[in-house]
Amino acid sequence: MNAPRFLQRALRPLLVAAALAAGAAFAHEGHDHGDEPAPPITRGDGPQRLADGSVFLPKPTQRQLALRTLVAENGAQPVAVELTGKVVLDPGSGGRVQAMNAGRVEAPAGGLPALGKAVKKGELLARVHPAVSPLELGGQTAQAAELRAALGVAERRLARLKELEATVARKDIDAAEADVHSLRERLAAIGRSLAHHEELRAPATGVVASANVVAGQVVEAREVLFEIVDPANLRVEALAYEPQLAADIAGAYGSAGPGQEVLLAFVGAGRSLREQAIPLHFRVEGGTATLALNQPLKVIAQTRSQVQGVPLPAAAVVKNAANQEIVWVKASAERFVPRPVRTQPLDGTRVAIVGGLEAGERVVVQGAALLNQVR
Repeated sequence: MNAPRFLQRALRPLLVAAALAAGAAFAHEGHDHGDEPAPPITRGDGPQRLADGSVFLPKPTQRQLALRTLVAENGAQPVAVELTGKVVLDPGSGGRVQAMNAGRVEAPAGGLPALGKAVKKGELLARVHPAVSPLELGGQTAQAAELRAALGVAERRLARLKELEATVARKDIDAAEADVHSLRERLAAIGRSLAHHEELRAPATGVVASANVVAGQVVEAREVLFEIVDPANLRVEALAYEPQLAADIAGAYGSAGPGQEVLLAFVGAGRSLREQAIPLHFRVEGGTATLALNQPLKVIAQTRSQVQGVPLPAAAVVKNAANQEIVWVKASAERFVPRPVRTQPLDGTRVAIVGGLEAGERVVVQGAALLNQVR
């Protein structure tokens, strides 16, 4: 027969107390279930940094930040070396335009070429009128006057000898003709030097990468006025401080920033030290539209040696307040724990975690920078 409802309400506290006592009685000897550490206490249901350094991030916030995770898998990865490089000219498809003599720049009929203009090999870019001092100009003018006077005397002598051709030797007439011809050529050379101008022409087909001149500018000898590059053929030069690295390169990548990664092909290494380093040259593969001449690049040179590590996107590694490299490991559905790690670059977009991370752990690979900012 069922107990009355008022009696059930009266006995409910006693039943709960009896259940707790029974739980304590069945605990293992020397072990109390109340000794287990309690989970970190959260304040509210919003994103927050907990006392132990972990981050509480609710599911709705995870979706807003577009967090993505990846299970860490350990394996053999190629050892990579990070070098500092820059974009340089390809000597076979570009060149520099320099003035041979100091002088004043004059624009051609079509005007001076603008930056980015496509030019063809041999196209006229500018003219340079050599700078001549008044003393030099006066000396050339006086020399021209002397040559004109000597030419007049030689021409009159030749005319007389031709009138007496029947009575004079042929060799005398030939000698007079040679003198007239020589004086005319010397006078023409002096005239050309007085009005001479140097033509600056494109050494290769490409586009104008730099233009350091305006009309009327006075330039010095050997000054670089234009640089012509072929955008489809650029090279990257990097400095290696380990000479044996040149013989161990298997591949390379270049990075000028997020979204500006390029594939590089190793061309060769120098045999002479420059700034106590060996220059390495790489050819840019797959287009160079995002690169500019002399642009600095971070070059990741992959060697034939290998190291055990977990490959992850470079965006998964962030810095903590102590400037340590860390990754965020997903400990539970809404809790993420920072993990200090040691990294080794793999290419322009990936790194290898060589210490601090175990295989099978779930790592944040997208949105780690936003997660790292939660306070």
